[in-house]
Amino acid sequence: MASVFANVLRVHQWVYEKSDGLIGHKLLFGNPTLLLRTVGRKTGQQRTSALTYGRDGEAYLVTASNGGSPRPPGWLANVKAAPECEIQVGRRRMKVVARATYPDDPDYARRWAIVDEVNQGRYSAYQKMTKRPIAVVVLTQAR
Repeated sequence: MASVFANVLRVHQWVYEKSDGLIGHKLLFGNPTLLLRTVGRKTGQQRTSALTYGRDGEAYLVTASNGGSPRPPGWLANVKAAPECEIQVGRRRMKVVARATYPDDPDYARRWAIVDEVNQGRYSAYQKMTKRPIAVVVLTQAR
């Protein structure tokens, strides 16, 4: 079942990218989805990840849940190594700066509630599946 879901996610991202954001922003489960474009910390190649997001004022919030896996997603290490990246929300692209936050951040619980609600409580379920604290990554438009 997990491989079927992974294939659905790949097709969703492919459609989002190939349609240049015309299709895909709210396709998967109706959740708002953005494309995060990072540079691979080891390869130097561009990497793209389709991620559901929440909003905190002007900031976009994404969650490094990796489906509750004990290992965080690869894109998290990429944004830590090179926080300047790009997001695409629908057809709009923007340069952003990424900052990973964890439970010791005073705004973490509030941000967690935002992204968990957008994802219908799935992130809380994922957090129960892993011992690592799941990062909420704050994406703010580069100035």
